[in-house]
Amino acid sequence: MSTYSNGILLFRFRDERLEVMLVHPGGPIWAKKDYGVWSIPKGLPEEHENSLETAKREFKEETGLEVDGEFIDLGELNQPSKKIVHVWALEKDLDVTNIVSNTFTFEWPKNSGKIQEYPEVDKAGWFDIELAKKKILKGQIGFIDRLMDVINYSRKEERLDREKKYRQTTLF
Repeated sequence: MSTYSNGILLFRFRDERLEVMLVHPGGPIWAKKDYGVWSIPKGLPEEHENSLETAKREFKEETGLEVDGEFIDLGELNQPSKKIVHVWALEKDLDVTNIVSNTFTFEWPKNSGKIQEYPEVDKAGWFDIELAKKKILKGQIGFIDRLMDVINYSRKEERLDREKKYRQTTLF
């Protein structure tokens, strides 16, 4: 039986460049890891909860922020862990510098008998597409690609590059 998880990928445009919001896992195991460990805020459904409701609840639990608006269904991707993740995208520019996450308890150091509490997410950030693809978990990169396809971003970026080159050549 597969495990399902549902999440929300926020995106925004800064200086006409696409950025996505990702979260970094909390706890001592992830504290010094950066590339390949960030994630889309997501989590497991509760009984009688539909996928989008789960995604909204999990987003709030992991960031302390509520989101609503016109969601774009990016579908499902099978993860290397065998989990199936379903993600929606939402264009929304939020300040994520002071997120507040739910917590979990964990024995650390391992076999020490010391049970400590850690935030499920210790930070969030906005990243341009190139950097986001380096920071995000490998199995979730496909959601960024799907977002770019849905909003037709690659063509926009090509157009902006052409316009920039044109402006540079006409100034001299």
